[in-house]
Amino acid sequence: MHRFQFNRKYFLLACLLFLVEVLIALLVHDRIVRPYVGDYLVVILIYCTVKAFFDTPIVSTTISVLLFAFDIEILQYFHLVDLLGLQNSSIARIVIGSSFEWIDLIAYTLGCLTIVATEKYYQKEHRKKASNRLNSSSQN
Repeated sequence: MHRFQFNRKYFLLACLLFLVEVLIALLVHDRIVRPYVGDYLVVILIYCTVKAFFDTPIVSTTISVLLFAFDIEILQYFHLVDLLGLQNSSIARIVIGSSFEWIDLIAYTLGCLTIVATEKYYQKEHRKKASNRLNSSSQN
């Protein structure tokens, strides 16, 4: 079990991404940004939300988020919103989704690859800065 640990950076990123997702849902009605960029960003939003409250490993958290997104997409294939009797709820249709598309799985995967690449980059930079601080303090 991972311990609770509030992380302000991830919390602020999650809030920003949530705002972007809401704006996309309300204001964008195209064939690229709303369906695909929204799906790309939603896995990053979920990841940041988890990391805002729990100190979890990068890769396992990312894989869990990806599997969760895939599960939701598969449930869309089986028309979950209709099965739950929520077909008239616009909020349920936006949050859960109502139509399965293979390309959404690609958008989720690209979002998760972005997470891992970004996190690994920042880890490398953090290690480099820590090493530079250690080297400069040992020279004094």
